[in-house]
Amino acid sequence: MLGVSAEGPMKSEDTVLAAIAGYVDTLSFVALFGLFTAHVTGNFVLIGAGFAGYGQGLVLKLFAFPAFIAGVVLSSALVREQSGPEQPLRSARTLYAVQAVLLFGFCAAGVHASPVTPDDVGTIVSGMIGAAAMGVQNAHSRLILRPGVPNTVMTGNVTQVILDVFDMLSPRVSDELREVARTRFAKMLPAVVAFAAGAIGGALGYRHAGFWAMLLPGAALAWLACMVRSRAAAAARL
Repeated sequence: MLGVSAEGPMKSEDTVLAAIAGYVDTLSFVALFGLFTAHVTGNFVLIGAGFAGYGQGLVLKLFAFPAFIAGVVLSSALVREQSGPEQPLRSARTLYAVQAVLLFGFCAAGVHASPVTPDDVGTIVSGMIGAAAMGVQNAHSRLILRPGVPNTVMTGNVTQVILDVFDMLSPRVSDELREVARTRFAKMLPAVVAFAAGAIGGALGYRHAGFWAMLLPGAALAWLACMVRSRAAAAARL
């Protein structure tokens, strides 16, 4: 893993990213016959079901894997090409911008393919672009080290939140451990709530706007890229 570090994360950055992940994953799930883009390993279950004759879009889910891998590889290549003291911020800005472009591409491909049908070329292309976009987001947290919490898959976060609640309520836990649990709970809960809210938003967005709803997370990532650029400029003036 490439261990560049971006100190001083923007406030609520992980919360925004978690909302984006929930939004995109749910929209792709309801729009593209159960395709997961952010939680790509969930497609293993759906591919297994597809081989047994359950569900739709088996080819789409198979093609999502190389697209996701391509997003991860592209992210690594872009980060490794940059150097200098401002590398982490430049790399973060680049990855946000690339993911935004891919999500806008996902929007355009989905609109062009509509009404989507299983295993149609346009449907497959749109799903691949979406999977590549979320491959970039999954790689981002591994390539740009900074204080934060996982923001694309919530299983580990939910597990930790439950454990922390138990520790906070248990009379057998020391005050020191209870304080650690309270601090971690406050750090992780916003991402979990944001992911859930994003999931609801993605489903409602597709219901009311179709693939055009993908403009919203694309715009949010463009905003993040601009914010990181401003941070880099401020850091350079110091």
